[in-house]
Amino acid sequence: MQLLDGKKTAEDIKAEIAAQVQIMKSNGEKVPHLAAVIVGNDGASLTYVGSKVKACERVGFESTLVKLPSTTSETELLKKIKELNEDENIDGFIVQLPLPEQIDEQKVLMAVNPSKDVDGFHPENFGKMALDMSTFIPATPFGILELLERYGVETQGKHTVVIGRSHIVGRPMSILMGRKGFPGNSTVTLTHSYTKNIAQITTQADIIITALGVPNYLKAEMVKDGAVVIDVGITRVADESNEKGYVITGDVDFVNVSKKASFITPVPGGVGPMTIAMLLKNTLLAREMKIIRMKE
Repeated sequence: MQLLDGKKTAEDIKAEIAAQVQIMKSNGEKVPHLAAVIVGNDGASLTYVGSKVKACERVGFESTLVKLPSTTSETELLKKIKELNEDENIDGFIVQLPLPEQIDEQKVLMAVNPSKDVDGFHPENFGKMALDMSTFIPATPFGILELLERYGVETQGKHTVVIGRSHIVGRPMSILMGRKGFPGNSTVTLTHSYTKNIAQITTQADIIITALGVPNYLKAEMVKDGAVVIDVGITRVADESNEKGYVITGDVDFVNVSKKASFITPVPGGVGPMTIAMLLKNTLLAREMKIIRMKE
């Protein structure tokens, strides 16, 4: 069994990006600028956005954090997005989800300029991704592809089973694993809460990507020997024996499944760090694409 070490790989990617930023600086070019919008005081979201800002500093990007109160109206948020769309200094920005209930997430994602949508959630970018066109790939699926590629995990002709059909992970992952090229060219089964006999399907899988958010859902008996297991799940589970009072747990029963897998991601330290690294990569791409547009 080989561990797909997202923490180490993410650090490698950040070092590569930092080197590119250094070249931009030495050429007198403007460095990439990422903005993040957060509405309200959700603890997990604040932590996550904070780590994105730190990652920007680490690679030499400029960053802006826009914090809005939880009482912010949809109109006020859309006005802020319009400002960011029109701000020539900002290359890419993200709106941290979830949003308070008075705000329509779909309307907000639609309002983001596709050329600044470094999360890859706008329908224009999602459509381009589905058609194999050059675009921003959502950061978590992008990170999974990068892990598979850097560890040389064979995907061609393999049976990939994706558990979960969210717009952020499951659905884009199912499209990307079936695309032409590497990683890709696999036969994909997309499963979800209405799938019957799911264990029957997962035991046939060469690659399992689970993004369900149910702790320890994937058991050893649901996995065949030698399978590649990618765990996107991340849940706080109460544990009084731990000094924090909780442990971070993935969708996979790691202790038992790791005995059968050929490759597996840990939680934490697997897919999570890759998501932030690929958000930075998308921001660099946004800056490069902007330079090309300016020259045209």
